[in-house]
Amino acid sequence: MDYLHKDEKTDVILLYLEELRDGRGLIEEAKKITSGPRAKPILAIKSGRTPQGADAASSHTGSLAGEDAVCDAVFREAGITRVNSIEELFDTALLLTNQPVPAGNRVAIVTNAGGPGVMATDAAVSVGLKIARFAPETTDRLKAALPAAANIRNPVDVIGDARSDRYEAAMTAVLDDPGVDQALVILTPQSMTDIDAIARSVVHVKRDSTKPLACSFMGATDVESGIRILQEANVPHYILPEFACVAMANVQRYCDGRARTPEVFEPLPVDAAAARAVVKASPAGYLREDQALDLLTAYGLPVPPHRLCPSADEAVAFADEAGYPVVLRVVSPQIVHKFELKGVALDLADAGAVASAYKAMVSHIRQARPDAEITGVLVRPMIPPGHEVILGAKRDPAFGPILMFGLGGVFVEVFRDVTFGLAPITASQASRMVRGIRSIELLQGARGTEPGDLAGIEVALRRLGQLVADFDRIAELDVNPLIVGPVGQGCAVADVRIRLV
Repeated sequence: MDYLHKDEKTDVILLYLEELRDGRGLIEEAKKITSGPRAKPILAIKSGRTPQGADAASSHTGSLAGEDAVCDAVFREAGITRVNSIEELFDTALLLTNQPVPAGNRVAIVTNAGGPGVMATDAAVSVGLKIARFAPETTDRLKAALPAAANIRNPVDVIGDARSDRYEAAMTAVLDDPGVDQALVILTPQSMTDIDAIARSVVHVKRDSTKPLACSFMGATDVESGIRILQEANVPHYILPEFACVAMANVQRYCDGRARTPEVFEPLPVDAAAARAVVKASPAGYLREDQALDLLTAYGLPVPPHRLCPSADEAVAFADEAGYPVVLRVVSPQIVHKFELKGVALDLADAGAVASAYKAMVSHIRQARPDAEITGVLVRPMIPPGHEVILGAKRDPAFGPILMFGLGGVFVEVFRDVTFGLAPITASQASRMVRGIRSIELLQGARGTEPGDLAGIEVALRRLGQLVADFDRIAELDVNPLIVGPVGQGCAVADVRIRLV
């Protein structure tokens, strides 16, 4: 990749990938290539999208990078444009090497058949392109140049009997429109169609325009001579308009990534010594909840006041100090899922309720799990209700520490609406992760609900990324849920699990 980046005869780098042993090295090299003054596009096929495909690839070549969604996320951040097939790979490369990059995603469609124009419109919208709205001057030009039966709105239908002059007038008008960034020209061979003349008109118009243009002459051997004229002039041609739309969308993704300002990670202030003390003193396996909370606290995550209490009297004393209502949570190395064993008591309003709940909890667990060693009961104030999200991390064999964000609580398993990023992350990356979930409108206050403190989530995500990047003993980490308060009121860690190796 480094060689091809420096090679003056290489405009686009194409990759086929199965095994990724040094995914982070790949990403760091890709960032150098896809940004800066000598940026070049990288298009990649990463096989193993399905679990079955991943198993097949793994048995053939060894270790794979892991979850497909992780690859999507880290490739996107590195500026690598991921494609789904060999055909799409070369379709996109054809556009990148033969046309200028578009200023935006607004596309105009010119066709001599209504059906393909409508299908191209659907295809364009489905892959994230926008159908351009013409300026009044453009519609006036189209109205003057085309017959009354023509459609002068986008997609422009020049009607089946159109010859090259009509095509040329339509193409010139739409490409001159400041609201059009690129154009797709569709042709279907009909009795009046002069295919070669229209192809030459396309070439002529393209030479006078700085905007990208692609064609789809539909009809195989019937349009073969016209396709040859386009190809000799380096005008990209696609068998179907849908293929052109996918290529255009891929080019737009590359442009969006290239437009980002290069980002430098800036560490946040943390108490690294306190964190090291927790990790150094802990064996492999899950941290006790109080230790996990202490670790998060050292890195500045929003952890409510808490105390591990070995007796009911101490629990009452801390509850009086912290303020009611409070929560009790049993702490035991043998108990990971507390609710199933009645190891959690919520909304305790006074000293009597705390003492009673403490004794009942310990008694029940000793009967249900006589093998469990009860270290104590964690006491903390109740967190006010809010949106529930999950912050997660894992150590990927190829990419190293990976962050995850999504809706929390039961929703993470039901909807699997999550985003990923390579840790540590910058402020901009944190913002993209938070706003990248499909259900972001729920956190922004959909249907009159209270908007959540997205800025607070982003800071917590950055701090978590810094933590897992600093400590390679952290194999897995879940903050689920993080309770998100209203805008300006921050967040609070409700539950955490951390596994060390």
